[in-house]
Amino acid sequence: MAVTVPLVFLFGLVLTLLLRSRSLAPGAAFVAVMFGFFLASTGAAGPITAMATAIAQALPTP
Repeated sequence: MAVTVPLVFLFGLVLTLLLRSRSLAPGAAFVAVMFGFFLASTGAAGPITAMATAIAQALPTP
């Protein structure tokens, strides 16, 4: 689960940048955050985490 926290910060940063550049309205950002929150409590959370971990491990390290 070492990948989870950096991904949360990465997605939070992207969401913040989208809000600041006015590419995403605050209502849409709220919906995106709530979707992620509720998605994490479903059965899809395990496969999504496994996929993100596999992608992170497949990336070459410098």
